[in-house]
Amino acid sequence: MIAEELAKKQKEISIAEFFEKNKHILGYSNPARSLITCVKEAVDNALDACEDAGILPDILVKIRRVEKNVYRITIEDNGPGIIKEQIPKVFGKLLYGSRFHVIRQSRGQQGIGISSAVLYAQLTTGKPAEITSKIANSKAYKLSIFINTKNNEPEVISEEEVEWYMPSGTKIELEIVGSYTKEKKQSVYEYLKETSVANPHAKITFVDPDGEIVVFERISEQIPEIPKEIKPHPHGIELGTLMNMLKNTKAKDIKSFLKSEFVRVGEKTAEEVLKKAGLKNTIPKKLSRDEIVKLLNAFRETNFLPPPTDCLSPIGEDAIMKSLMAEYNPEFVFALTRKPKVYSGHPFLIEVGLAYGGEIKGDDKVSILRFANKVPLLYQQSGCALTRACENVNWRNYGLNQSKNELPYGPAVILIHLASTNVPYTSESKEAIAPIPEIIDEVKLSLQEVGRRLKEYIGKKQKLQKKKKKEEVLNKILPLLAKKVCEVLEKEPLEIEKVVARIMGYVFVEREVVERNGMLEVTLSIVNHSKAKKEFKIYEICSGKVEVENAKILESNYLTILWDVKIKDGEEIRLKYTLKGKVINKKPLVEGIDNVLGAEMMT
Repeated sequence: MIAEELAKKQKEISIAEFFEKNKHILGYSNPARSLITCVKEAVDNALDACEDAGILPDILVKIRRVEKNVYRITIEDNGPGIIKEQIPKVFGKLLYGSRFHVIRQSRGQQGIGISSAVLYAQLTTGKPAEITSKIANSKAYKLSIFINTKNNEPEVISEEEVEWYMPSGTKIELEIVGSYTKEKKQSVYEYLKETSVANPHAKITFVDPDGEIVVFERISEQIPEIPKEIKPHPHGIELGTLMNMLKNTKAKDIKSFLKSEFVRVGEKTAEEVLKKAGLKNTIPKKLSRDEIVKLLNAFRETNFLPPPTDCLSPIGEDAIMKSLMAEYNPEFVFALTRKPKVYSGHPFLIEVGLAYGGEIKGDDKVSILRFANKVPLLYQQSGCALTRACENVNWRNYGLNQSKNELPYGPAVILIHLASTNVPYTSESKEAIAPIPEIIDEVKLSLQEVGRRLKEYIGKKQKLQKKKKKEEVLNKILPLLAKKVCEVLEKEPLEIEKVVARIMGYVFVEREVVERNGMLEVTLSIVNHSKAKKEFKIYEICSGKVEVENAKILESNYLTILWDVKIKDGEEIRLKYTLKGKVINKKPLVEGIDNVLGAEMMT
């Protein structure tokens, strides 16, 4: 009787009903975090849609305070739009999407993100999501949608044809219970700021609840290449998955199955696998469990080529450096994109950027920007493998202070980006990376390389500071000493800059002007006192008529003479020109060299 009563209580629940009661799993654990998560899911969708369509993203994010702790969120993009029939399922059905079975890099994968935001809105305010979408050369449609959590199906409350100024795109409006914070690390502003760093091709306009408008400008006009879809790699397959693949394949024999269902398997490799497994080239569906185990073991014993890497879309070294320069205005920046690697058959690559000095404050630990497939990870920093790898690097070797097993201290920002076809998140909320050994090793190697570049820069900077101090001392002492010596010896005063250049190992430039018959004969004497070959440009700005050989004449308001100088160590060269007029600049102007006296640096 008890068993029968218990049996009556057993019933199926839908995925929507499960997340309705466990919304914290998806990142809706508190009002502030929930607000960020809703914005994040919509913006991620917008970026993916624009990039898949080859469109430079132009995204508007607007948050309006409706009442205390109730906000209306609007996210609008200029993407390709969504056809009317698909809108309800895209926004009103969990685990519905186009990327779950596709092996390539993308921000969204599971088909949960934006529909979870719709679910959170209806749970907290009881109001439907309003979606406006328009495809090119068509009319715009606006739908109001609820999610029926009992069967995980969308309920369209209303739909209408509307006028919309966008040529194409999608807009979603949600009313939610949330909490808006402005100054904290975990905020909508910080999420959008970091998103703009990892997506320099996107323009993002943010209107906050106080009406303040912030525009994260596009700094690159280059649309990232769309990652290509690949087939599974044999080294990433588990037994149950392999059994299902063999059961559902249309291949007539095992060799054909291996070649058609996997990447990096050709004729010879397929024969090698069959030989190691001790199997005949039979019909795939007839394989027993024991024979499938042998096939899987043969996979592990075979050296396959790594998966192709065109399924990944890195940010790129130049783009990372431009983004860091634009956002943080440092004095030094360096970025590195590692060659792709594989973990459990999944391709991945690591990118690291480091910005140092300038306007970056150095009173506390360095700021670490974590990204997975170009999406910022704002929460669970301490529990993330990217942070752990950064802490395990000995930053004291590279010029930064550090306590044991902690992030370093100093005026620096460290960016770490993991791009993969399958990002190993620690939870469904996608906020931290699991400690996969291959990933941690790659991050450490990347950070160490960037650290070495930082050490070189700091070393050069300290060396230059010592030189400047030495130069300042010499410039103070030598004139006094020279004056006294000349007075005692009854000699003409010395040219101090020439003496200092020789002592310091600098390049010395001297201009000599002689007037003959109304013409100025100008000679620039250049002496290289350093122990290395130097290449730089030297300019003279003049008015009047100029005669010169082996130089370029640039015309604007004045005539500018430009020489490209190459001078060996210890060499002296002379540059000459004749002028009917006057020289405008007080000293010769140089560009492309630091340690020079007798001339002025170009600004």
